[in-house]
Amino acid sequence: MQSVDRAVVILEFLGHREEAGVTEMAAELGVHKSTASRLATALEMRGLIEQTDERGKYRLGLGLIRLAGAATVRLDLSRQSRRVCEQLAAQVAETINLAILDGDAAINIDQVLGPSAITTHNWLGRRTPLHATSSGKALLAHLPEPEREGRLAAPLERYTPRTVTDPGTVRAHLASVRAEGCAYSVEEFETGLNAVAAPVFTVNGRVVAALSASGPSFRLTERRLREIAPVVRAAAGKISDRLGHLRRSVPRE
Repeated sequence: MQSVDRAVVILEFLGHREEAGVTEMAAELGVHKSTASRLATALEMRGLIEQTDERGKYRLGLGLIRLAGAATVRLDLSRQSRRVCEQLAAQVAETINLAILDGDAAINIDQVLGPSAITTHNWLGRRTPLHATSSGKALLAHLPEPEREGRLAAPLERYTPRTVTDPGTVRAHLASVRAEGCAYSVEEFETGLNAVAAPVFTVNGRVVAALSASGPSFRLTERRLREIAPVVRAAAGKISDRLGHLRRSVPRE
């Protein structure tokens, strides 16, 4: 914990100065110069700081921009999507969730309950499987092939009798998702729960989230899923537009 705290202090110190040497960092930390040097080397290896033209001087690195960009995307998503989610919930009368990729799962970062919701089940912050949920499929389908195949290599867990666990069948489903622009889950994650999701694209054509509508299977039937799919897809398109995506550049495989 002490090393982590000292590393953060270095970043904050450099954040208030254009550049600084190891001696100055050591003085700020109150440690020996060799300790500050080791911390600076570790941060430099991660791209969080970098050496300037003047040997021995450091400044903040471009790696911080990458980290800040990830946080900014999440904040932009929440801000740009909220009104669209509220409108979609009112239009289809079902629960709306916005999910992003979190390693080998999808995680819900926003939720709006529709007027027909019969439960206050909270999906916020919940990690759900990629192969068994509509949001997960929408995210998985648009990953680069090596990443997609990596996630299909591990045994796929069965959650209900309708969960598809055969990788070949999942691949075929994902191809349909890319072609149609929507993903479906029919009692694959929870018995009695159906959902449809569409991808959200950012300015560079990368999928950054999935927008889904879910509800009980007795009301949100397979036929009803197909009926509201264009509406969900259009709502996801609105969020994509707000993030600066040009729809004509949507990648297709």
